[in-house]
Amino acid sequence: MGAAGSRLEKALGEQFPEGERYFGLENFGNTCYCNSVLQALYFCVPFREQLLEYYANNKSTGDVEDNMLTCLADLFSQISNQKKKTGVIAPKRFIQRLKKQNEIFRSYMHQDAHEFLNFLLNELVDILEKESKVVTEPCENSSVKKNSNGPINGQLNGTKKEPVPTLVHKCFQGILTNETRCLRCETVTDRDETFFDLSLDIEQNSSITSCLKNFSSTETLNAEDKFFCDKCCSLQEAQKRMKIKKPPNILVIHLKRFKYIEQLGRYKKLSYRVVFPLELKLINTVDNSDLEYSLFAVLVHVGCGPNHGHYISLVKSHNHWLFFDDENVEMTDESMVQTFFGSTQEFSGNTDNGYILFYESLAEKS
Repeated sequence: MGAAGSRLEKALGEQFPEGERYFGLENFGNTCYCNSVLQALYFCVPFREQLLEYYANNKSTGDVEDNMLTCLADLFSQISNQKKKTGVIAPKRFIQRLKKQNEIFRSYMHQDAHEFLNFLLNELVDILEKESKVVTEPCENSSVKKNSNGPINGQLNGTKKEPVPTLVHKCFQGILTNETRCLRCETVTDRDETFFDLSLDIEQNSSITSCLKNFSSTETLNAEDKFFCDKCCSLQEAQKRMKIKKPPNILVIHLKRFKYIEQLGRYKKLSYRVVFPLELKLINTVDNSDLEYSLFAVLVHVGCGPNHGHYISLVKSHNHWLFFDDENVEMTDESMVQTFFGSTQEFSGNTDNGYILFYESLAEKS
């Protein structure tokens, strides 16, 4: 990457951001899924800063056993402390730990970037919460486990101490509320659940805004799907809808591009054209206020199906867009984002499609 690195430095010239580092990541056979996620997370500045702060505060305890958190923090620290501005780093320690931790990622088969992202964030939460318990509640025994897309821990009798939010929660966690209205007595039942990302169904020639509207659309529960109303003490027809109660600082959107086709007996990739804007207004929140987000990373899946292909990432850093493809890092133009919307044709040669989108709240930025 020597030539590519020097090209990048020349392209940025005096505009090269002070203290920033742009490093490619070596691919160990099939680890593009991991590399693309790591680049997006590294350029998620609030997450990076909090992780490096954690690393600085904890590296003095040399007897700490390796885990996903220490390996990720060590990798981010390696990148940020490089003397050179550009180059390539081999995330060997991180990959070794990942394979040791989860057998899914041990094979040389093509892996899913979204599955990896979910596993990583939940693993970091588990580690941080265990560490927090050791520090604050050495005698308390708790079997509560956090789930990125599960119900929030319910209140027990008396007062229950809320777990201290981790750096993962501070960046990525939002809260959804599931509203169900009984059509007989009009009683509304709310159920909250946390999320680290939103998985959206997609349609041909659509947009993120229309996908979000569909996600929050009202569904009628009738026939075999009737709702048990506590007030009526019986099954009743009802209307159900999902709303965003607390939007996250970093909104991660996963486009469900892989769909199981019964007739084929396998998953098929949907290369539908789905427009994702550089600036996104988040609608359908509980308080109906339009929140603004800015796109800073796009994970792209290249290939025709879920079991083979390649992952690359586009990242925005200091108002410049960069293209990360494993070891290679290049300057690119903002307009390149549009080339990954997808295709309007059912059978198209263009299989380079946006798969996971990272948006940062403009309120958080200011």
